[in-house]
Amino acid sequence: MYYKWNCSFNKRLLSLIDIFLKGFLLTLSLIVAIGAQNAYILKLGLQRHYVLITVFLCTLFDFLFISIGVFGLGFFIKGNQLLINIIAIFGIVFLIFYAITSFKAAFKNDSLNIEEKNEKKSLKEVISLLLVFTFLNPHVYLDTILLIGGIGSSYTFLSEKLIFLFGCALGSGVWFFSLGFGAKFLTALFKKPITWKILDTIIGFVMLLIAYSLVELISF
Repeated sequence: MYYKWNCSFNKRLLSLIDIFLKGFLLTLSLIVAIGAQNAYILKLGLQRHYVLITVFLCTLFDFLFISIGVFGLGFFIKGNQLLINIIAIFGIVFLIFYAITSFKAAFKNDSLNIEEKNEKKSLKEVISLLLVFTFLNPHVYLDTILLIGGIGSSYTFLSEKLIFLFGCALGSGVWFFSLGFGAKFLTALFKKPITWKILDTIIGFVMLLIAYSLVELISF
């Protein structure tokens, strides 16, 4: 009896770890890209200018958006296999497309252009620009609410949703805090095209692996 309970517990634990890693890797892969928001955070990090509040807000926004997707869409998706299939298929197609885009980017000579002169702005100006970079970017809603949140909402149990959400939040936090506080050391690397080639290639493979894992959600 104890052996069966122990096996069941271990199986459940491994399942939750797998869900956590999916959330962590998916979020990390989607936000690690050349973009206005990341460039802005790097610049602030280089200047050591309102770094903590900036990276905290970025992480908070991601958490809120993903939560809306996980629990908001979950109300409509729960028990509806057709919707789960649609979201899974949409996620697979999007992730494959994103992977292809990452592989294509790896063959380009993109680098991050960051002005290193110390242009001090007020906290109000810093947050205003951050809000523009965040809320006026349609990919933010597509990535967090529809894609990541949609995948999270497909899980049946609350514990699975929370573990997935925790993985997503940790992935977002790790990236933004590393980017902001590690900017002094990372900027020189990110200015080199080879750094983005390696990064884009890794992102591409991670996207394909996650797309493959979504196949198990589809049922006809």
